[in-house]
Amino acid sequence: MTWLSVLNLLAFLAVAGYAFYLFGRVVHSRWMYLKLGKPVELKIDWKRAMDEVWVNVFGQKKLLKDKKSGIMHAVMFYGFIIIQFGAIDLFIKGLIPGAHLPVPGYDVFLFIQEITVFGVFVATLYAWWRRYVEKLPRLKRGLKSGLVVIFLLSLMSSILLSGAFEKIALDEGPTWYTPVSSLLAAPLSGIGPAAGEVLFYVFWWVHALVLFSFLVYVPQSKHFHLLVAPVNVLLKRQGAPAKPSLIDFEDESVEEYGVGKIEDFNQKQLLDLYACVECGRCTSVCPAAGTGKLLSPMDLLVKMRDHLTFKGAAVTSRSPWMPAFAFAGANEAALSSGKEGGEVRLIGDVITDQELWACTTCRNCEEACPVMNEHVDKIIDMRRYLVMTEGNMSPETSRALSNIERQGNPWGISKKDRAKWTEGADVPVPTVKEEKEFEYLFFVGSMGSYDNRSQKISRALVKLLNHAGVKFAILGNKEKNSGDTARRLGNEFLFQQLAADNIGLFNKHGVKKIITIDPHAYNTFKNEYPELGLEAEVYHHTEVLAQLVKEGRLKPVKEVKERITWHDSCYLGRYNGVFDPPRYILSQIPGVELVEMERNRENGMCCGAGGGLMWMEEKEGVRINVARTEQALRVNPTMIGSGCPYCLTMLSDGTKAKEVEDQVKTMDVAEILALSVDFGPEATEEPTELVH
Repeated sequence: MTWLSVLNLLAFLAVAGYAFYLFGRVVHSRWMYLKLGKPVELKIDWKRAMDEVWVNVFGQKKLLKDKKSGIMHAVMFYGFIIIQFGAIDLFIKGLIPGAHLPVPGYDVFLFIQEITVFGVFVATLYAWWRRYVEKLPRLKRGLKSGLVVIFLLSLMSSILLSGAFEKIALDEGPTWYTPVSSLLAAPLSGIGPAAGEVLFYVFWWVHALVLFSFLVYVPQSKHFHLLVAPVNVLLKRQGAPAKPSLIDFEDESVEEYGVGKIEDFNQKQLLDLYACVECGRCTSVCPAAGTGKLLSPMDLLVKMRDHLTFKGAAVTSRSPWMPAFAFAGANEAALSSGKEGGEVRLIGDVITDQELWACTTCRNCEEACPVMNEHVDKIIDMRRYLVMTEGNMSPETSRALSNIERQGNPWGISKKDRAKWTEGADVPVPTVKEEKEFEYLFFVGSMGSYDNRSQKISRALVKLLNHAGVKFAILGNKEKNSGDTARRLGNEFLFQQLAADNIGLFNKHGVKKIITIDPHAYNTFKNEYPELGLEAEVYHHTEVLAQLVKEGRLKPVKEVKERITWHDSCYLGRYNGVFDPPRYILSQIPGVELVEMERNRENGMCCGAGGGLMWMEEKEGVRINVARTEQALRVNPTMIGSGCPYCLTMLSDGTKAKEVEDQVKTMDVAEILALSVDFGPEATEEPTELVH
């Protein structure tokens, strides 16, 4: 080796060593910040976890839901894996003249490298186009985003140009295995081998410096997801999604409930913050963000991440190693570990109350997130702090919680009137006291018991169950609220009280199977009560009715000439994957034409009632239920179908707001099925009526 080669090698090793040192320092600091969170015991089925990694990391499943950006990202993802071998080859060439990476079929290796580099270059240009020319609403445009594009284009260009000047330095003509660099070298070949060698090393060093700069920048930016996202997917919550953690109220050492400081989150929740890609998919599907509310799920995580980074740097006495450009445009409060008059508050300074109360807990953000981030549990944890520690909530929220505590329903109607709806039923509705042996407990819920519109769903279901010969009973006035509303609004103490009372009642009456028309109660009983001791099978009424139709115990024979679009309840669909039973029922009814909205199934939009928002007023932007109704009306239905009393109420209000209630009806699937079943001579009246 010449003395110039030795100097080149020493300089390269010095730059590379320093870059890896800085990279290690930054990654270690982030690890220390994560350790500020509470330890968490993860119960992981490793086979299932690895399946998630294969499907969502290597298979890019969620990213490919948006075909354009999904293909672009897949090209970049696999391109960078392939290009790493090319980078090693390029460094060997620059450090040891005449040498290269010892791989079999080297010509084929070079061809694959060139095509891959060119593909990543084109994909990066398309990413720039989507962000800065198309100006896709979900994508941020700023210095940080532009810097990444510059990094990537510089890396790809320097590889291709160093290849072109290498050909000139070696006085080598065009070759099939280097098509792009051959094309670039052709018009420059007149500069001669000596100049070619100099320019080869210029672009060789450009590539090295950009690559090592990018290496240091990655853990300080959203691109830290390159390291964190696969881990986040691997450690993804298994089992019931968005299930709030239990609080031990008997632990006398606990002085605050909920999460009021960033370090009160557990370490897995904090890992989510660094896994965020800032792709905006969560915000683009959020019903709150889409209707003009302050909440943006992406911004929520980004602000929390920035707050953790700077607070972590202060707490651990470590420099955040964060250049100013890394936080261009970030929330100013999130970037400070302290302020005049005291420490920056997580809730109030970084995250506003307004953002927290705008969430419907629909989980569309989590369904859309390609790195499996969870937003809802964090929002509920912070609501808990507001409600149980600070007592900070709106008058409507306070009233609903107080009514549930006193009377067992959000309206505050007397608990003695809970079974009053049975007086309007034209068939027997036995209570557990009257029916000693029953297969199902019909948990009616507060909506089905007290709301005039929802009572018609309860009566329709009762008539269908009786006709099918299903033995069931209700708790009558003994029934209590499921506690879902209390839990989602942040009152975990009330939820646990209600759960204990309900489980005690279920056990007392030997309940083994529960059926309910309320997806919120369904989710709570099925996924949350077992942690508190419930041992029972839980069914939504659409599941039971679909099975009865399949078995021939319910036969839809009367024609129902309606063009129906189906609205998926969030707590039935996204939370529990129940999409097909109601559609199957409708498909068996003569005369029904089923049409799907653009946003359906996993991507169905929330009606606006979830997360306790049924009992709160929307004071910003467009009402969510009106926006969802507008989506339904685009497919020109004569009826909007639903399997949730909350959704039905919101959609009914939506048709009234759009002044189409005379043209478009809103009905529960039980009511629609009851229109088609021939109840025979025992039917004293129409099973239900078309509701406008």
